[in-house]
Amino acid sequence: MAIEQLNQKEQHIAYTRKEAEEIVEKAKENIALTMNKISEKYNKHGQYFLIDLTFTFNTPKEVMESNPRKDDAPDGQMDMDDMHEGVPYTINPDGSVTVENTDEELPDFEDPFANVEVKKEVPDENVPF
Repeated sequence: MAIEQLNQKEQHIAYTRKEAEEIVEKAKENIALTMNKISEKYNKHGQYFLIDLTFTFNTPKEVMESNPRKDDAPDGQMDMDDMHEGVPYTINPDGSVTVENTDEELPDFEDPFANVEVKKEVPDENVPF
């Protein structure tokens, strides 16, 4: 799955209004700019300008419409060949379902504990617990 950037927000600082407007003019060269705001702020050191920029590259709707799935069947129906491999079955005309016997394809099961001897439990009085 490809990752697409949809939105980007930036904040810049300028110490004069002229510098702030230059930053906004430079940002307007990008066609993805959707919002800009210059806020005048004050603190104990003096006045400064905070510039907020928002870029919108694609909306999710545009991304989905521009990249349709190649394996989509017409009319939105799923293609039966794309379905996962499961147990094969057939639907009879009376509505009942018959599952095909696939046990013949399975390998023989070998019990790993078939040759294990059962150990006799001997009570031991020297056990600390």
